[in-house]
Amino acid sequence: MEKIKKVILVSGMSGAGKSTATRILEDMGYHIIDNYPVQLLSLLVDIIENSTDPRYSYIALSTSAEDFREFLRRIKGEGIDVRVLFLDAGDSTLISRYKSTRRSHPLLLSNTANTLEEAIAVERQMLSRTIDDSFLSLDTSFMTEKEMKATLNQYFAKSTVPSFSISFISFGYKYGVPLDADLMIDVRFLPNPFWDINLRTHSGNDQDVYDFVMNNDQTREFIKRLLAFTDYAFEEYVKEGKNHFTVAIGCTGGQHRSVTITNFLYDHYKDRYRSYKHHRDEKEWIR
Repeated sequence: MEKIKKVILVSGMSGAGKSTATRILEDMGYHIIDNYPVQLLSLLVDIIENSTDPRYSYIALSTSAEDFREFLRRIKGEGIDVRVLFLDAGDSTLISRYKSTRRSHPLLLSNTANTLEEAIAVERQMLSRTIDDSFLSLDTSFMTEKEMKATLNQYFAKSTVPSFSISFISFGYKYGVPLDADLMIDVRFLPNPFWDINLRTHSGNDQDVYDFVMNNDQTREFIKRLLAFTDYAFEEYVKEGKNHFTVAIGCTGGQHRSVTITNFLYDHYKDRYRSYKHHRDEKEWIR
């Protein structure tokens, strides 16, 4: 069965937060298309329907009030699920935002209106003819970016897995610490398989080393305390709106203990968050 392509049509009043919304959707994994020429819509629909490029499986298409009706009418087709995100704000809020950013309203640039207040009124009239109860309509007058992100995740998340993602990286302190780590965990106090001649040339990717590290009472106590912290911390980072977090786990050479704990953490969290793992210093030993 052919996979349904997801398209979010993002429109609404200029100054109501389309740029912020598309930035959030991009962080959620959507491919952003902005200011696409309305004259080429048939080509875009054909690409979405037939392309095997994964970027066209989840698209957020931002459009102006002038082109919104035409986009809404023509972005249709078999295998395309179209949803609308409509952003609005009070006139006084829109005026204040334009004054503070010193940007020009699109309808002033196109000579459709002569003043900012007139441009807002004309644009609101344009959009009033197409507003539908099926749209997700957000009044952003008093909405923070954090609140918008939580709302968009609720309605448009690509899966039940939160958009918050975690990279777990193993490393060896003898080669230097990762510069992009948000949290660094030193596991050099755990029993070291290096001193077992039968395990020295193996790594934490091998079952015998993994079992050596994980079946130790000291490791069990450490894991219990570590998970109590990370379970809580990751949930709070999601609430805070953080997009990505890097956890670096270090041992002396980056072969045994750090690789084992990294593999454990990745397996523990991969079904709850988008997770990645990388063993920076693990080497392929000659056996």
